[in-house]
Amino acid sequence: MVKKQLVVVAYDISSNKRRKKVSDLLEQYGTRVNYSVFECLISPAKLKKLKQEATELIDKKRDSILYYQLCGACIEKIDRHGNLSKLFIPTHIV
Repeated sequence: MVKKQLVVVAYDISSNKRRKKVSDLLEQYGTRVNYSVFECLISPAKLKKLKQEATELIDKKRDSILYYQLCGACIEKIDRHGNLSKLFIPTHIV
């Protein structure tokens, strides 16, 4: 069984065209939880691929993408408020 981890991905991208490309890419890997924030339950190999693909889409001088890898104990401490209907809530991480 492949180990997966929860990774929160946040981005700040100045160009609408580049932002759309990154957003479309992230939708292949996870769930949008905020306008520019995704939660991805992902294997280390897929995370590496995602980072490579996303880095190719951005302007490294103007844009940024942040990856927060959460451990199991951290996931248990996630505190969510408001409309949770579209949020991905992991119940099991290997």
